[in-house]
Amino acid sequence: MTKPLLIGLDIGTTSVKGTLIDTTGRILTESSRPHDLLSPQVGWAEERADLWWENTLAVLKDLAASQDSHGGRVKAVATSGMVPALVILDATGRPLRNSIQQNDARTSVEIALLKSKLDEKVFFAATGGSINQQNIPPRLLWLFKHEPEVMAQAQQIMGSYDYIAYKLTGKYSVERNWALESGMYDVHQEAWIPWVLEAAGITSDLLPLVKGPGEPLGYLLPELAQDLGFDKDLLVAVGSGDHVASAFSAGVKDDGDVLLKFGGAGDILIGSQQLVSDPRIFLDYHLIPGQYLLNGCMASSGSLVKWFARTFFAQQIEDYEQAGRNFYAELDNLAQSIPPGSDGIITLPYFIGEKTPIMDARARGVFFGLSLHHQAAHLYRSVLEAVGYGFYHHLVVFREMGLNPSRYYMSNGGSKSTLWRQIVTDIVGAPVEYITRHPGSSLGAAFIAGMAIGVFQDWSEVDQYITERELMEPDMQKHAIYQEYFGVYCDLYEQLKTNFQRIYEINAKQN
Repeated sequence: MTKPLLIGLDIGTTSVKGTLIDTTGRILTESSRPHDLLSPQVGWAEERADLWWENTLAVLKDLAASQDSHGGRVKAVATSGMVPALVILDATGRPLRNSIQQNDARTSVEIALLKSKLDEKVFFAATGGSINQQNIPPRLLWLFKHEPEVMAQAQQIMGSYDYIAYKLTGKYSVERNWALESGMYDVHQEAWIPWVLEAAGITSDLLPLVKGPGEPLGYLLPELAQDLGFDKDLLVAVGSGDHVASAFSAGVKDDGDVLLKFGGAGDILIGSQQLVSDPRIFLDYHLIPGQYLLNGCMASSGSLVKWFARTFFAQQIEDYEQAGRNFYAELDNLAQSIPPGSDGIITLPYFIGEKTPIMDARARGVFFGLSLHHQAAHLYRSVLEAVGYGFYHHLVVFREMGLNPSRYYMSNGGSKSTLWRQIVTDIVGAPVEYITRHPGSSLGAAFIAGMAIGVFQDWSEVDQYITERELMEPDMQKHAIYQEYFGVYCDLYEQLKTNFQRIYEINAKQN
């Protein structure tokens, strides 16, 4: 009998990635295609939805070509992606403009307007979150003001992975974590909030049906099945937000489980069996029914490291790539011998504003403490430490919320750096399990696809796919040093936030 195979797709910040798995714990094949985050103006973060689709087709073709060699056929696929990216479609299902990404920071004026129109306490009570730059309503208000021709043609709005699911099936939907993080959805009633939609200038007609992870959406369009090499009975299931799928597949299933996710943005998630919320943190539904994830998201993490390297070492990166060598490994070697705290440099990593926990779209990046003896390696190490301080800041907030971070995991691309993951472990001050081979969100999405067609009976079965882990132990002497620097890190923002506002106002006059 032909074995059922499963595909998970992840529409990430820097690539579309696909993972092919069987039902016995084997990760069979992976494929990816790159794309870029676009930032044409200060604080903007956009991407091309049409390029996501091109990349998706290429990835699916790769995976389809390998299915027979593994003795099976793909029976289900699910998608994951960034939350809540905003994709706007016309009446034909065509994107009207680039997506506006979850880490976009252009809407500070609109955020202030919404705060003046809505009762923030009532908003928080309904949504479990604050009015902030990640919400969809501020972006819609911005579009109504600056691109009214787009909104005049808008027929559907949705997320990145919802758009790909639509392209696969021809059916519109939004996954419930996109709905929840949009800032327009009542977490208690599980319904759109009319008075928030009204404040955003839209009606529910623009919003597809909300569906949960694992719900069947439809079968792969026949023409796609034929072109790509899949069977006609391939089911497309509703997927999940990327951070939710990634945390689940990494092992975050119990109270106090924490994932440190080193992506283009930095995510930190903690599991909870109780619905608790805080305006400094995003609230998500867990994949496991009846559970929740408290989600911190730093606007820039890996993207900041990449910016630093490309800005100051563009030629060296090109030379190393041509020679088949990894320039980031060389930077790690240079920074390895620098002591904790980078000889007195502290970086504020708010290069495209910041989401949690400060929720300040006008915050900006800072290198503090520079002197003439410092070299580029000091700055590089301070950037790595800044992300670690950002993770730790969230742990402080979690504890203030009454949560008890107790077991730590780390995953995603940036954690491949031995130096970076040791720095973060030392800052956290607790053992951290590094998942040495973790496909990330695409694995979680593939498992969701399996739940949709009944080849898995329990969510705990995902554990069979993650068997390679490395325990990172903290250096508590370095942790004590980092605690002192962390205090300065927090104070710096408090002392500078008024000037961030002033810089914004001066720049706004010039533009």
